[in-house]
Amino acid sequence: MLLHRDRFPGRPVLDTAVSHAMLRRVARGDAPESLRLYRPDDALLFSSLDARRPGYARAQGLARAAGFEPVVRLAGGHAAVFLASSLAFAWASADPDAPLHIRPRFERLSGWLVAALRRLGLDARVGEVEGEYCPGEFSVNLGGRLKVMGVGQRVIRGGAHVGGVITIAETERLREILVPIYAALDLEFRPETAGGIADAVPGLTAEDVVLALGEVFASEGIVLANASFDPAIEAEAESLRAFHVANAAEAGGAFRSGAAALRPVAGAKVLVQDDVASRGAHRAEE
Repeated sequence: MLLHRDRFPGRPVLDTAVSHAMLRRVARGDAPESLRLYRPDDALLFSSLDARRPGYARAQGLARAAGFEPVVRLAGGHAAVFLASSLAFAWASADPDAPLHIRPRFERLSGWLVAALRRLGLDARVGEVEGEYCPGEFSVNLGGRLKVMGVGQRVIRGGAHVGGVITIAETERLREILVPIYAALDLEFRPETAGGIADAVPGLTAEDVVLALGEVFASEGIVLANASFDPAIEAEAESLRAFHVANAAEAGGAFRSGAAALRPVAGAKVLVQDDVASRGAHRAEE
């Protein structure tokens, strides 16, 4: 598996588009199974489901005012905060029957992260905490009370992306932005359910998680090959940028037609590109 630690600082929309481009390369067979582990910019990751809610424009404005660039993410679910101190991840794998293996991918990814966090002395568990932001069966929490990782999927022809974020610290800041965003979107959220791993073990960093994940992969016989993206990845990502711009006027028809070709499944945590329904738009997702 290739391991990419590349960052694209100051360009959170492009950052998401790079993960999109990586997924397309893997699904086409142009790259092997790939994993990104990277430090993001402060950003508010919305889903195309959020974009259909009446309060979406207000939520975007609140995010920008607080210093968080709004971005439309690859996966389903609802609004999630990426802090510069957090660890973002994107795992792309080839699978000709990708829609049939949604649950196993969730189980595998969440299992890796739980094992890594336990190596760091944390009581990590898989499961939804009642009232958590972007709720999902495969969230990772501490002690059944504090969500520290959210995850979603995007399934396209030939492969799948599993991506999300692990919150490390800055719990107060995380809650401060999530409260008004979820109020604007008219979604349930209990602030006390959101936090970071450093709440339980002060001093933990994103790099500690990266090292622990490396140990987990090694224990399973998974070989990680450090890699850097070639220069062409930015051009590929730029061609996909319109799908991830939160401002619909800026994104134009590309975002709307792309979003229309997606079908939410698994409690809306997964966006599946429908082969039959989306043939006209498949060029963007093949």
